[in-house]
Amino acid sequence: MMNETEAREIREAISSADNALTHLYSARKYLDSAGNWGLLDMFGGGLISGMMKHSKMGDAEREIENARYALQSFSKELRDVSGYSSIHIDDFLTFADFFFDGLVADIMVQSKISEGKRQCDEAIHRVEGIKVELKEKLRGM
Repeated sequence: MMNETEAREIREAISSADNALTHLYSARKYLDSAGNWGLLDMFGGGLISGMMKHSKMGDAEREIENARYALQSFSKELRDVSGYSSIHIDDFLTFADFFFDGLVADIMVQSKISEGKRQCDEAIHRVEGIKVELKEKLRGM
């Protein structure tokens, strides 16, 4: 039987997961938009499409950084829940590192955007999975 302290820790971890997911979904949305503007830019979109692509990439970068902090907080909260450890999160806390490298050519930018979307999707999937487990654990008390 779970006590109130354990239930509170699970609720805190779920709340922290929600915060991380908010930033991950937002980053994914900006990466989608940057990818669309990037394709237009590659096929002769001109100055405006290039500016929009970089603007959306900047937005995505900010959300990825926010997601990184939120994932660190989630990892900390998860360590307080019995049966979880930081290994559940720590192995993908660095998912955004590639994004902060220098951007060279439009093709590389598109590749980085695609990789960013893939890694963002993976982080979303894993956080959602852990959140479901936490909710089930909370219901089982």
